[in-house]
Amino acid sequence: MITSRPTPSIFRSLDWFTIVLYLLLIMAGAISIYAASYNFDNASIFDMSAFSGKQIQWIGVSLGVGLLLLVIDARMYETYAYPVYVTMLMLLLVTIFIAPDIKGSRSWIVLGSFSIQPAEFAKFATALALAKMFGAYGFNLNAAAGNYVKALAIIFLPVLFILAQHETGSALVYMSFFFVLYREGMSGLVLLGALFAVVIFVVAVKYSTEVVFGVSQGEFIVYTLILATLLGMVLFYCRNLRMVRNVLIWYMVSMGLMFVLSNFDVVEPGGWFFIGVIGVTCIYLLIEYLQTPMRKLLITVATAILAMTFMFSVNYVFNNVLGAHQQMRIKVTLGLEEDLKGGGYNVNQSKIAIGSGGWSGKGFLNGTQTKLKYVPEQHTDFIFCTIGEEEGFVGTIAVMSAFVLLILRIISLAERQPTTFSRVYAYCVASIFIFHFCINIGMVIGLCPVIGIPLPFFSYGGSSLLGFTMLLFIMLRLDASRFDKNH
Repeated sequence: MITSRPTPSIFRSLDWFTIVLYLLLIMAGAISIYAASYNFDNASIFDMSAFSGKQIQWIGVSLGVGLLLLVIDARMYETYAYPVYVTMLMLLLVTIFIAPDIKGSRSWIVLGSFSIQPAEFAKFATALALAKMFGAYGFNLNAAAGNYVKALAIIFLPVLFILAQHETGSALVYMSFFFVLYREGMSGLVLLGALFAVVIFVVAVKYSTEVVFGVSQGEFIVYTLILATLLGMVLFYCRNLRMVRNVLIWYMVSMGLMFVLSNFDVVEPGGWFFIGVIGVTCIYLLIEYLQTPMRKLLITVATAILAMTFMFSVNYVFNNVLGAHQQMRIKVTLGLEEDLKGGGYNVNQSKIAIGSGGWSGKGFLNGTQTKLKYVPEQHTDFIFCTIGEEEGFVGTIAVMSAFVLLILRIISLAERQPTTFSRVYAYCVASIFIFHFCINIGMVIGLCPVIGIPLPFFSYGGSSLLGFTMLLFIMLRLDASRFDKNH
């Protein structure tokens, strides 16, 4: 007689490795906040008037909420995914009108002696809604264009409300969901296109002063990149050697013509010349498409047109859409401005603090840059510089290794999920952690503009800690139910 094996209890099915990592990170975060905010008067890390004491209170709240999330039936998360998402959208909308202006942002709802930031909780709600959509019977992202519209609507609706709160950093976090779309079937060309757009923006802004061949150096580099992309896509994407040969011949003719025009003072090549070269290349590819219908040729031409359009919009967006402080942060990051007393002050002081830590650091509570408050916001967005100064290279590598281990573990859990809903949600969690981890450390060491992205479990803030805890523990609950036959 064959008997079915009993389903393990929830707590036996929990991934305790992830929970231990979580506990280590939040404890290390509380200690780091204590070190960053220490002012020689704090008697204890548990002093409730200090940031560390308040963070420990939030740790207690987060652990309580995490435990509650673990005992809720896993099926409830899928059942109520859309209602939770709609509720969070309504809360984000209300926040725009009732939140006070705090440093130019209206993203905090004040409730008596404490405040919450709904944008932090909208992350798990968006992840649930996205997972619910993908988990629907027969859903396939590439089956119809409308499926992409639905997915993008779920992602961008909270983004619009958060942007209306003047909270650009929190809104950018939602771009991490594109990694989930890629995992579920979106073409890698979209991610490559996004990377190409970043390169175009950086090059166009950074090299906008010098002139070469009648255009700015930045424009010349972008034109060259577009031409190289056209050739590369015909060779590696469309895989047609005859077209590659014809495009190369046209490029060589164009280079010869440019040489003649620039050296014999006939007329200086300008934007019109490069647009013409790209335009003729696109027209040729369209003619080839008419003769041999190949969807990849249309995608190649569309890539060039979109890249050109984006390049022409960079200057307008940079000068007319971005605020003065955002422009300065980008200029500082690209090395166009130093502004050590203004927009570049935080990053410069942060790099000094991290660099002064050396191999093993100055020791706990012995950091001079952080103790003397040279680094603003060092207990929130710039918490990593405290670790670098006091614990040195060894400490920063240990913290980074713990985050990498956590992210890899989440991805591993995602791949073992028996349902699409659980898998997609877990990948949403991994993507959000990757984005926060990379961008926060990147902006602290000067590789990214300062956009106000907290380091998970380390940066001070109850909303941030609670939001990340909810993201993680819902995933743990879904994973613990993988043996449930009714799940």
